Amino acid sequence: MTTTLDVPRPDAAGAARDARALRRSHELRVVVVLGVLLAFAAAVSLCLGQAGLTPGEVLDVLLGRGDAISRFVVLELRGPRLATAVLVGACLGVSGALLQSVVRNVLASPDVVGLTAGASAAGVIGLVWLGLSGLALSGLVLVGALASAAAVYLLAWRDGLSGYRFVLVGIGVAALGTAVVSYVLTRGSVTDARVALTWLTGSLNGSGGTALTTLAASSLVAVPAALLQGRRLAVLELGDEAATALGVRAERARGLAVLTSVVLAAVAVAAAGPVAFVALVAGPVARRLTGTGGPPLLGAALVGALVVVVSDAVAQFAVPGTVFPVGVVTGIVGAPYLLWLLVRTNRAGRGG
Repeated sequence: MTTTLDVPRPDAAGAARDARALRRSHELRVVVVLGVLLAFAAAVSLCLGQAGLTPGEVLDVLLGRGDAISRFVVLELRGPRLATAVLVGACLGVSGALLQSVVRNVLASPDVVGLTAGASAAGVIGLVWLGLSGLALSGLVLVGALASAAAVYLLAWRDGLSGYRFVLVGIGVAALGTAVVSYVLTRGSVTDARVALTWLTGSLNGSGGTALTTLAASSLVAVPAALLQGRRLAVLELGDEAATALGVRAERARGLAVLTSVVLAAVAVAAAGPVAFVALVAGPVARRLTGTGGPPLLGAALVGALVVVVSDAVAQFAVPGTVFPVGVVTGIVGAPYLLWLLVRTNRAGRGG
């Protein structure tokens, strides 16, 4: 008499749970590593400069100790610049990841589709013609970004939102914003035009004061609000029908995500100008690192902050005696990436 052993069948639900747990564990490890790299880059940036400090001296200042000179260098000179770099990078990174997730196109970043161009046009008008700064300038920049976003969204809408139509309309709106900037600069004084041009390049010079306070307060509201939308956006990537079946209102979720993206981009532009390509690269890099199917918002925030902090250190110390705007460095890195992305997308059969 023979007996057969019952071989247990794999539990599909259990396998799915295990796969999700592995993905979450991997995402957590990536986030921790990015956080450590950001902390290291921040510590190095606080040590570098003409008044060089050791890591121990920086730590003493952060712990409430240290001499008066060290406290002045860390807390008054380098600290505000570093905080601005971190917050600007995080805002741009999350803004780009949100927009790319909504449009389902890696080219749909605020600096490509005209959002930062509209914000820049409003900012230049405020700087050159109205003499604004601080909170008033931030408000005007937000109005410009919202107007650009509304124009792109309405012009690109045709019974739904097509990613490439959104990008093409955005490029047109960006060209219009650039034209407004050029006109304002030609009508302003040489001094005002020089200040505005430095701001347009993307600069962290003069960080601190009201601008940093406004940036920090806005970031503390807008970044968590964006992170809370991650689950809904992940469901949206399954398609509108599946999202509706799972209780997510597709158009409402898209509109809220676009609005949050605009606010984040405007806050960053108001503080440091339109720092180029950070919003474009942060999301795809974070997605590749985490291997996640959904929008990697926290990873994008850390990647964006890391890119701006490292780029600012390079801008300050790569050429002795010369301090470049941080946007020069991000542009040098981001422009080849954009060209590679266009070639890769076209080869894959998704290009225009």
